[in-house]
Amino acid sequence: MATRYPPRRRSGGGAVAIVLVLLGLVAGVVLVGIAAVGDRGGREPSGDVLSPADVDRDTPVAQPEPLSSDLDLGTWSAGVAERSSVPQRALRAYANAELMQRAAAPDCRLSWVTLAGIGRVESDHGRLGRAELDADGVARPSIIGVPLDGSDGVREIRDTEGGALDGDTVYDRAVGPMQFLPTTWERYGADGNGDGVRDPHQLDDAALAAARYLCAGGRDTASGEGWWDGVLTYNRSISYARTVWAAADRYAAAVVATP
Repeated sequence: MATRYPPRRRSGGGAVAIVLVLLGLVAGVVLVGIAAVGDRGGREPSGDVLSPADVDRDTPVAQPEPLSSDLDLGTWSAGVAERSSVPQRALRAYANAELMQRAAAPDCRLSWVTLAGIGRVESDHGRLGRAELDADGVARPSIIGVPLDGSDGVREIRDTEGGALDGDTVYDRAVGPMQFLPTTWERYGADGNGDGVRDPHQLDDAALAAARYLCAGGRDTASGEGWWDGVLTYNRSISYARTVWAAADRYAAAVVATP
């Protein structure tokens, strides 16, 4: 995923990330710097600043009622978007992933709020830097992580896929709005929008892949232990997991407030 190691804590990390974003835009991509949790490229939407929740490990996240299989995703996402600050197109992707994953693995009990929490922390729902989700759910410009070259705070992962996903033939990089490593995408990549293509830059696909990854090994993500175990496979940082927890909790409260 984006960083399967603790994020760098050095002061100035956000500034480094901003430089990477600006350089990446010249090349037609957004480059994700390894900064402190909640400082993904220096962009924070107005009124939506996240901080890690002061909760203990294995504290459950509030779970909204499971989405109905006959849910009108357009109507539902429009209502939740007004209260949650999550883009409507992203909400549709997270909800669709919940529905598909619950059908495939009902015992995992995965909620869209967990996927939205991860999407918020990883890429601000595909809006990192100047990226935006288009109508097809693709983040443009593409969101690409820094090279995993073994430098300070970064694991070394040599190229595994000839640059097919990340454009780097020397080192691997995390890609897309849910920030998948190429090797993880190879195993869990999914076709969430039914177009016959598995694309980590397309949020329906990436959200369903994240759902599969979180539910791997028979986890019950509605339990505190299962939720934390799943999120910590994304990033082995308690602060990261607490920030995802805070976002998921906020989104759960937003949907309760939605008529």
